[in-house]
Amino acid sequence: MNVEIEPVLRETAAQLGTGVPYALKVLAGQLAEDPDIGVPSGLPGVLTVTVDGDLFEDCPDLSVGYIREPDWIQIRFVQPVPPVEPPVDVPDQERARGRDQDQQVDAVTAAVTVREVADAWHRITRWLKDNAPDSYAALRPGASPADLAALEEDLGIPIPVELRALWMLTAGDDGGGGWGCLPGNMALLSLDAVAAVHGLKMDAQSHQSALDTVRSEDERITVWEATRIPVVALGPADRTSGLYLDAATGYLGRFSRYDEHPDHELDTLVTYLEEAADMLEAPALATRDEPGLIGGALVWRSGITHAWEDLWQPLTG
Repeated sequence: MNVEIEPVLRETAAQLGTGVPYALKVLAGQLAEDPDIGVPSGLPGVLTVTVDGDLFEDCPDLSVGYIREPDWIQIRFVQPVPPVEPPVDVPDQERARGRDQDQQVDAVTAAVTVREVADAWHRITRWLKDNAPDSYAALRPGASPADLAALEEDLGIPIPVELRALWMLTAGDDGGGGWGCLPGNMALLSLDAVAAVHGLKMDAQSHQSALDTVRSEDERITVWEATRIPVVALGPADRTSGLYLDAATGYLGRFSRYDEHPDHELDTLVTYLEEAADMLEAPALATRDEPGLIGGALVWRSGITHAWEDLWQPLTG
């Protein structure tokens, strides 16, 4: 039985613990011998198996999902097993079973989201590596769990799983040639910039809240919510506007220096990244923006000035 580990897992597994890659290698050997050790996960065709982290150094208990074909297995996701709650009294057992089922569903949903973000981002970075090396070189390395824990403390809210997955792959874009790699030449914010923009916006809301004390309810203004996490900015050196992810809804929205109130985006982070990847891979079908090149940098047409138009080369394909 041939057992494959999805490439993205090889890059991210060690961030769960230095022993996780070896644990997956051992599990792959076990699945080759006994492909039916998993149990149905609730996702079509996906089985899950639990790995005892105590058997490996620096490895938490793991939930691993895989798909099985007659002569082939692919490991699709891995994540830590949630801590086990202490035993409950008999009258509470039914509620406990319900909580366990909810946790299993949440774990599977989170794992799928992680894979979708990773797949979309790897499509983007593979394209950059092959076609726009300056933009590829400008991407920062992924954040560590400690980095994300520090950012959560600054924000005062948990980081949604999709943002955590993205930032563990790339924690910011310094801009190839001064242009960010996302549509409109927007740039993925560094974690320090995320905290700084969030803090400025929270200060602005505090000011508005103070003014609201003497306003009627209809006149009160909300310029920012604590659940809004800045994700991308107008450019690598321009944080005056950009996109945030609302942790409460899962949807993107726009922010700006003057706190206008445009319509919210209809994108999730997953659909936003997937569309960016689609436009790079099939530029002839791009609708929101048009990708091109200036030297070794990816430059989106909507974000360039007249002075750069003669140097801009549209993509073909």
